[in-house]
Amino acid sequence: MLITRRLEFDAGHRIPDHQSQCRHLHGHRYAIEITLSGDVIEKDGDAANGMVMDFSQVKAIARKHVVDQWDHAFLAYAGDRAIVDFLAALPGHKTVILDRVPTAENLARIAFRILDAAYRDTYGNHLRLHCIRLYETPNCWADVISNTAD
Repeated sequence: MLITRRLEFDAGHRIPDHQSQCRHLHGHRYAIEITLSGDVIEKDGDAANGMVMDFSQVKAIARKHVVDQWDHAFLAYAGDRAIVDFLAALPGHKTVILDRVPTAENLARIAFRILDAAYRDTYGNHLRLHCIRLYETPNCWADVISNTAD
């Protein structure tokens, strides 16, 4: 069985080597869809009876490990020294330093890596992260599916 929970967050970034507008500092209203696979729990008296996972728990884990970390932050590539150094000079600025350029594809890969470990076997029902879909805009997104994650 597959279940999906969608969350949204706002963040800034730039693509330093891009040849067009994306090389400038800008932001997006991102959306992330987390799809989990697992067995439906069939245990009388269990609060999760009839569920793969309680959707509120899907949300809580995603918020703790990704969404709250990235929301209203600037997502900066560690190799983009001009931006990293500039942001470091701003007292209290919420900056997340990434090991990859913050494209939709890379953000989806990073989120998958983080959340895969967080969800794995949470409910003891062979729970697995199946897919992360990260929307950069309503019309542009990247998918990472469990058999294609790196």
